[in-house]
Amino acid sequence: MRTLSFILAGYLLSLIFAAGCENSNSPSFLKKKLDTLTQEKTELTRQIERSEAEKEQLKKQIQVLSGLPSEVKPREIYDLQEVRITRYTNLYDKDKDGKKEKLIVYLQPIDKDGDIIKAAGAVDVQLWDLNKNDGQAMLGAWHTGPDELKKLWFAAIISTNYRLTFDVADKIDSFKEPLTVKVAFTDYLTGKVFKEQKVIKPR
Repeated sequence: MRTLSFILAGYLLSLIFAAGCENSNSPSFLKKKLDTLTQEKTELTRQIERSEAEKEQLKKQIQVLSGLPSEVKPREIYDLQEVRITRYTNLYDKDKDGKKEKLIVYLQPIDKDGDIIKAAGAVDVQLWDLNKNDGQAMLGAWHTGPDELKKLWFAAIISTNYRLTFDVADKIDSFKEPLTVKVAFTDYLTGKVFKEQKVIKPR
């Protein structure tokens, strides 16, 4: 954590120095740089916090695995092969006001036998509009850790999956063109990362 803090501090100082050298007499320029630095600092801080949380979770995982009998191998517990984004993944109007303000992502971890399993892990979700320029294409990004994820397991008659809900009211004005959902599932038993994406269309 201390090393990451030093890296963050050095990075911010270098950006401030560069901003001052470029045009120290322009208030609008300095304000723009300050806003950018503040945003980047916030994002870097969040990344550090996520890294620390995941590190602690991995420590717990190691403790659990080290307590298993020597003849038990991780693959004998389950063997995750893929993570599937189901067809129910889409934007929804939950408050019936005419605007689709919620992104609901349905995920199914699949084992080697094709069965849906409640695999432990963390999930990173991104929502993209690939018709926009690179700098504006990603509309939102979210991280769901293992403690929260295990509470989102949902079993119904027609489907069993993780159901993740995200607020997109401030990210999407209207949903008239297809969008792309990208998912990265980190399996905490094996450390493997499973990536999947799906195009969602207005209904």
